[in-house]
Amino acid sequence: MKRIAALILLASLSANVLAFEPFVVSDIRIDGLSRISAGTVLNYLPISKGDRVTTDSVQRAIRALYQTHFFSDVEVERQGDILVVKVTERPSIAKLNIRGNHDIKTDDLKKGLKSIGLSEGETFDRLALDRVQQELIHQYYNRGKYNVSVLPHVTRLDRNRVAIDIEIREGKVAKIKEINIVGNHAFSDKEIEDGFESGTTNWMSWYSKNDQYSSDKLSGDLNKLQSYYMDRGYADFGLDSSQVTISPDKREMYITADVKEGEIYTISDVHLLGDLILPDYMTKLTNAFVRKGQTFNRQAIEDCTKAMKAVLADMGYAYAKVDTIPKLDKDKRTVDLSLYVQPGHRIYVRRIVLEGNTRTEDDVLRREMRQLEGAWYSQAAIDRSKIRLQRLGFFKKVDIDKTRVPGSPDQVDLKVKVEEQSSGSLMFGVGYSQYSGIILSGSVSQNNFLGTGDQFSVGAEKSDYYTQINASYYNPYLTDNGVGIGYNIQLSKADFSDLGSEYASYSNSTRSFSTRLGIPITDFQGLNLSLGLSSTKINNYEGYTPQVLIDYQNAIGHKTIHSWTGSIGWTYDTRNSYWAATRGGLLSASVDGALPGSTVQYWRFIGEANHYWPIGGGFVLYLDGQVGYGATYGNQTYDRTFGQYQAGQKYDYPFWQNFYAGGVRDVRGFQDNTLGPRVCAGLDTTTGKAIQPDKNGYCGGSYYYYAQPIGGAFKVLGTAEVYLPLPFLKDINTARVSLFMDVGNAYKNYQSFEAKDLRASAGISLHWKAPIGPLIISLATPIRSQPSDRHYEERIQFTFGSQF
Repeated sequence: MKRIAALILLASLSANVLAFEPFVVSDIRIDGLSRISAGTVLNYLPISKGDRVTTDSVQRAIRALYQTHFFSDVEVERQGDILVVKVTERPSIAKLNIRGNHDIKTDDLKKGLKSIGLSEGETFDRLALDRVQQELIHQYYNRGKYNVSVLPHVTRLDRNRVAIDIEIREGKVAKIKEINIVGNHAFSDKEIEDGFESGTTNWMSWYSKNDQYSSDKLSGDLNKLQSYYMDRGYADFGLDSSQVTISPDKREMYITADVKEGEIYTISDVHLLGDLILPDYMTKLTNAFVRKGQTFNRQAIEDCTKAMKAVLADMGYAYAKVDTIPKLDKDKRTVDLSLYVQPGHRIYVRRIVLEGNTRTEDDVLRREMRQLEGAWYSQAAIDRSKIRLQRLGFFKKVDIDKTRVPGSPDQVDLKVKVEEQSSGSLMFGVGYSQYSGIILSGSVSQNNFLGTGDQFSVGAEKSDYYTQINASYYNPYLTDNGVGIGYNIQLSKADFSDLGSEYASYSNSTRSFSTRLGIPITDFQGLNLSLGLSSTKINNYEGYTPQVLIDYQNAIGHKTIHSWTGSIGWTYDTRNSYWAATRGGLLSASVDGALPGSTVQYWRFIGEANHYWPIGGGFVLYLDGQVGYGATYGNQTYDRTFGQYQAGQKYDYPFWQNFYAGGVRDVRGFQDNTLGPRVCAGLDTTTGKAIQPDKNGYCGGSYYYYAQPIGGAFKVLGTAEVYLPLPFLKDINTARVSLFMDVGNAYKNYQSFEAKDLRASAGISLHWKAPIGPLIISLATPIRSQPSDRHYEERIQFTFGSQF
């Protein structure tokens, strides 16, 4: 193509250049201009007034004007001592339309076209359009679409303009009909192809798209083929050739790979060479991966070199190299392995540059950095800094790159580039149920208040039976070493008397205030302390409230319960992300309760342990376990028979602090707070005792048809979840889909725990950062329940909000 263009240009020059007798130019005139200014042409023209012109200099001038791509024709003439340049402008692109494309987005195509000068407002170049046509066809070929056609249409418009319409007919992706591996004896085709992205059509192809041919996928699969053998001792494995043939209708692909397996090799010796740092430690590290007598394994050797470079990087050797030099003895089938270590200069960080934090203050990022300016480079500190920034929840993406300082072999600058995302949320909800009527809720929260990293929220909820208003504020860096302080105030009022068997029938109103301190211990763990006070007024309804709650209220002798509250909590958090963790976990334990001097003195323990494990192929396993336990303490006792204080039985755990189970964030598949102990309202008119529900949860003779959930002082919960690598959800920071199983229940107390009473459910869940805000949808089916639970089962559950 370049040779043809050169010949065309040469022919044009020969035709457009007349023989010139040398002369001195007294003036230059440009003819034929409409859009381009004369000054622009004179800027590119290598001839000025006063220059002596020859035939060669005119040819150079014409060549220079052609190379601007502004003109389709250039002629040069002489009129006396005046040089006349006649040009024909190329048309400008008035409109550019692309249609028929589905695999490649229009915006992406237009960006690519603009980079080569083919966009609206630019000068039209037919050769550029031809190049675009061939490049688009090549891109679709890489996607396995060999029936594609790209048809550009150019329409002439007035005022020397054109409209370009690129019609794309993508066709269908060619399907892989056969994959043949020739020369394999040690392993079957099925064993080798098990990890391939490419494959023939099977029942999962609609999901995996494995049967759609792609040259990129095939290249990756051939690398996997080589790795499969070399990781199993075949050090001299060779891929002789690979062939791809296509059927005449371009709809079916046939792939053939010829392999030479070779022999299995063992490692005869391992040598550490070069400038060794901590030689004893490096020897132990090497022996953990590769040792004399082991079967050759290329992956183990690569893991060894990565581990060695990681250790050196943590010591400041940011550009350390570890070269692997295997020497094969084909007669003995052994490999003599040498690892040559080149640590290079020890590097320190000169400067940390922040980019992309348009809303968040620099100090908020810098206080999370564990790599400091002026300190030795540490890859571990940099990795930890990245995780801490990700876990803030302020940034969609965090990248930390190093660049050498020019002229300083032992210095680097770090560039911390972040992409900010919504860290605040405007949550709202509207719903209706036969029990609670219309439900309205809303909250405004900002985890990065005014870009300072402080947390602030105000929320309210209103339904036929419940009203709540709360506000909180937390400053995570009251001191430079990370001690934080926060405040919380809450007002709530609830009346469950009209909800039938959905909740225990009573009403309460609570006012509370608390302040808390967050104290870091290490980068991974910290303490939380809080003090507060609360006042709760409880009203029971004779004949409607479960008798056990009435008895408790009578025993206390107070309708209003005053409490001095306190808590201490510990967390150990190693998760690698705030929203969509893929590794690490969280351990937490807290003790809180009512302090001496409160109406009822109680304490409770809440513990949780969870962890994420990447298990290959993009799958992530998540396990979570929770336990809660509460009890009373102190000398206040009462006698149940007389309902007054006596030296006898201690208070039970207060029912308004009970643990509940069930719901979209608990044991899914059951309505919120409905699992656990349930009791009937009213007394049996014959015996005078509380009515007991039957096995179906029915309360014969009671005002309410079903028993009412009242929760308990002991709760256990377990969750097993597998996050799926769905091809249409490439960004797990935006959406995740999982399969789950939940197990749990609430019990009256620890002594009442029975494993046979645990409830379980299984299903599928979607977590999505939708435009309306965080959305959680679960489809769950109870797989372990009792007849009395059927009234409380709920297959589809969701919650959502809006972010800003």
